[in-house]
Amino acid sequence: MGVKPLSWSEAFGKGAGRIQASTIRELLKLTQRPGVLSFAGGLPAPELFPKEEAAQKTAAILREKGEVALQYGPTEGYFPLRAFVAAWLGVAPEEVLITTGSQQALDLVGKVFLDEGSPVLLEAPSYLGAIQAFRLHGPRFLTVPTGEEGPDLDALEEVLKRERPRFLYLIPSFQNPTGGLMPLPARKRLLERVMERGLVVVEDDAYRELYFGEARLPSLFELAREAGYPGVIYLGSFSKVLSPGLRVAFAVAHPEALQKLVQAKQGADLHTPMLNQMLVHELLKEGFSERLERVRRVYREKAQAMLEALDREVPKEVRYTRPKGGMFVWMELPKGLSAEGLFQKALEENVAFVPGGPFFANGGGENTLRLSYATLDPERIMEGVRRLGRALKGLLALV
Repeated sequence: MGVKPLSWSEAFGKGAGRIQASTIRELLKLTQRPGVLSFAGGLPAPELFPKEEAAQKTAAILREKGEVALQYGPTEGYFPLRAFVAAWLGVAPEEVLITTGSQQALDLVGKVFLDEGSPVLLEAPSYLGAIQAFRLHGPRFLTVPTGEEGPDLDALEEVLKRERPRFLYLIPSFQNPTGGLMPLPARKRLLERVMERGLVVVEDDAYRELYFGEARLPSLFELAREAGYPGVIYLGSFSKVLSPGLRVAFAVAHPEALQKLVQAKQGADLHTPMLNQMLVHELLKEGFSERLERVRRVYREKAQAMLEALDREVPKEVRYTRPKGGMFVWMELPKGLSAEGLFQKALEENVAFVPGGPFFANGGGENTLRLSYATLDPERIMEGVRRLGRALKGLLALV
């Protein structure tokens, strides 16, 4: 009996053609060789992981509540953790969905709101993981420029005069990749425009607690709730303050929207692992404020080390942001220079970063790049910047 040759490309669905490897993940493979100082991955500082505490609490959970921790759980999440999140944010537990990382929340938002050709409004640049999650559904990306003080609101207004996006996705606090922080007046102005049009906003606030100043700015979600507007879907995560490996995050939304997100999650994983949720809850129950203070102090010291080194080592023709929180510095090379070209020279110096192009949903940004100061200690940050400075000077010498 003959066997017909199998064509996987014919077997795949239309959406499979939109699935692409993460540029950052692929670049990280190049940076794993010994001696490379990497500013590439947006990885939290490993010295902040509560390893010993997690080991003790995991053992206690399995000993005392193992039949719950190892069993199926509700899709909405472990109720004590939902209640903790609700109290933290000032909402009802019924408005909280626990997700398997913020990336799952982005995927669920795409499934619920996007169809082929649906317009969706993003910053340019924006978080690569969100672009990937939304692109799978074949939307039409609308973009507005963004910088150290958030999106260009005049440009956003012009887009909204012409288009009705399914939602606006943005990161107002310590944006990935720019590190930008949207000021309070701009948040209020944006919210006014949103409320006038009845527009859904997806606010990604993964870096909310990583501020370097005295206080955190109110989120768009908080401002919207104060104004009685239900249209902001709020995404948060414990990856940056506890551990990304536990994959525990959350979405907060109006009950009608949350129900659809829950139903979409049921088709993905039924529920986020119960043991992970219970461990996160135990880690948060005591000393959460002190933990956050330590996290902020560590990242503030690392950011200061990077900025001081950049001020010394980087040619004056190169521009870069001065973040007030978060994990990233965004750099812009003089026109005509390529971040991809700099990447090759940087690898020769055993230092790495992420070129900025992939963060632009509709292309562009070839002369931009992202630096993360989160993983390295201050001494290695300064050495990495010295190496990057040599690579920059070598590239500029060729122009």
